[in-house]
Amino acid sequence: MNQPKIIVHGGAWAIPDDLREGVLQGVRHAANAGFQILKQGKASLDAVEIAVRILEDNPVFDAGRGSCLNAKGQVEMDAVIMNGRTLAAGAVAGIDCVKNPVSLARMVMEKTKHVLLIGEGAKLFAEEMNVEMVGQDYLVTKYAREELENYRKYEKTVGNLFNNKLSGCDTVGAVAIDCHGNIACATSTGGITAKRVGRVGDAPIGLEHIAIISEEVFLQQGMASP
Repeated sequence: MNQPKIIVHGGAWAIPDDLREGVLQGVRHAANAGFQILKQGKASLDAVEIAVRILEDNPVFDAGRGSCLNAKGQVEMDAVIMNGRTLAAGAVAGIDCVKNPVSLARMVMEKTKHVLLIGEGAKLFAEEMNVEMVGQDYLVTKYAREELENYRKYEKTVGNLFNNKLSGCDTVGAVAIDCHGNIACATSTGGITAKRVGRVGDAPIGLEHIAIISEEVFLQQGMASP
C-alpha cells in the first residue's frame, strides 16, 4: 500500500494583494478535499477531479467561474484529466456553458472513444451526459471584466502576462497518487485575458507532457501529504 498524496496549484501568476488570501484558502480547500478522498481509499482520479472542481467553482481562479474573458468578453474554457496507470485521457476545449469542465473531460475519457471534444461538439456531449450547464452570467466575474478592460489588445496581454509585468491568471490543476500507487492529474483553465475567440491553450493538448511531469513530481520530488 502506498501513502496517498495530492498536490494542487492555483495558477502561476502574480497574485494581486486583494486576492492573495482567497487564493491560498481556495488551494488549501481543494487540496484537503482531494486528500480526504484519497484517505477513504478511493482512486486518484476521483481526488484530482474533486480538487479541480472546487477550484472551478471558486471565482478567484481562472477556471470555471472566474475564467478570463476572450476578446469578445466571453468565457471559453479548456480542461483535461488523465489516468497515469492506463494513460487514458479525456479533454474538452472552447466550451462556454458547462459548470465543471474537468468532469466533462473525465466523461470524454470514460464514455467515448475520443480524447478531445471542442466547442459545439463538446456542448452537445455535455447535454447528452446531463451535466450541469450554466450561462455566461454565472461564469463571468467583475474581476474578469476589469482585466479585459485593462488589457484590451491581445498582443499587449500576451506580452504582459508572460513577462510577469502585470497581473493575469493561469491554469489550475491537481496531481495525486492513491494507495494503490496510481497517479492521476487534471487541469482546467479559462485561458488568458483578451485571447482570440477560439484560442486553445496547451492544457488539453499536451497530454504526454502532463503524464511525464506528474510522475516526475512524485517519484523524484517526494512530495508530502497535506
